[in-house]
Amino acid sequence: MKSEQRWRCSIIFAAMKITLLEFLKINWPLYLFFFFCLVSFLQLCYSLFFFARLAFYKRKKSAQSQTHPVSVVICARDEAANIARNLPGVLIQEYPTTHEVIVVNDNSYDDSKYVLEELQRSYKQLSTIELTQEAKLIPGKKFPLAVGIKSAKHEIVLLTDADCVPASEHWIQSMQSTYNDDTEIVLGYGAYHKQKGFLNKLIRWETFLTALQYLSYALARIPYMGVGRNLSYKKTIFYRHKGFSSHNNIPGGDDDLFINMAANGKNTRINIEKEAFTLSKAPKSWKQWMRQKQRHYSTGKYYKGKHKFLLGLFSASQFLFYPLLICTCIFYQWPLAIMIWGGRMIIQFFIYARVMIKLNEKDLIPFLLFFDVWMFFYYLLFIPSLIRKPRPSWR
Repeated sequence: MKSEQRWRCSIIFAAMKITLLEFLKINWPLYLFFFFCLVSFLQLCYSLFFFARLAFYKRKKSAQSQTHPVSVVICARDEAANIARNLPGVLIQEYPTTHEVIVVNDNSYDDSKYVLEELQRSYKQLSTIELTQEAKLIPGKKFPLAVGIKSAKHEIVLLTDADCVPASEHWIQSMQSTYNDDTEIVLGYGAYHKQKGFLNKLIRWETFLTALQYLSYALARIPYMGVGRNLSYKKTIFYRHKGFSSHNNIPGGDDDLFINMAANGKNTRINIEKEAFTLSKAPKSWKQWMRQKQRHYSTGKYYKGKHKFLLGLFSASQFLFYPLLICTCIFYQWPLAIMIWGGRMIIQFFIYARVMIKLNEKDLIPFLLFFDVWMFFYYLLFIPSLIRKPRPSWR
């Protein structure tokens, strides 16, 4: 009797299995469409929940303006030309309170030392630190940067790079004015100079997209990174987290890994005032850009789990969107697929355009459709950067 029941159950199970396989075989275009809808929905969620915060962000003006002493710290290695070109823009800042500019000259072989000595004769707020020996087992920029921060006289430290210049004479004033009693970290925007050529536009688009994410996440109280071209924090938080000691063995990450470790929803604010931007020259060739991105992407795997999940999910949705759109148009109903694409594009275009205007990148707006498609090829191009071992030098 029991064997007969088992036999009947096995027949029923086999029949259900065959029916299910036939159903899936017949309806796979429908599941393809559902998958396309899911990816489109994820894209809209990121735009409406995260990026819209930045699109409609308005900085609240403090009732009382307060100025704090500030130490600007810059690390340089073989940057004589950039120091001569950009450092005066830091030294002529109009700031009514005490401030200093520290340049850490890290084992340079060019004329950086002499350029700095010449500038010191004209600008008394400039001090230099000469490093003549490499730090063992600490590759990259972290050792010279830690030396500069520890040498700073003031609690608020403002960081930028030798190849960057402030967008205005009020950069220090604007960045420090973001601090309130609860603030320990201020994230700024490090833009690239607008130059001729489509590569420049691609680089500025990628920089914009990165800023769109880390600034929006900070507004959502999930800060995960900052950029060393324009970043400020207090010395107390640097010492509390023992500087870069937890990731000293990694060549990169002096900016994003430290912020990923130290920032939280309460102690981090952003500044997207145009006068608080910094500007630098974009890489001039694909090879230089790919080398730069390899160095940047090599640190992402060390982010906290929730940040890797959110960033990975967004990247995956960007990568899959257009292949799924094409497949849905071919194998399901193209009018429905185009309608979903159009709705997503209108919402995303509106939000991205508002942020581009805020970040002074409005010349990129006409290329939004191209950039949207380009992201599929971008990920194909830079996926190897996640695998390759980063170079130990920060220059």
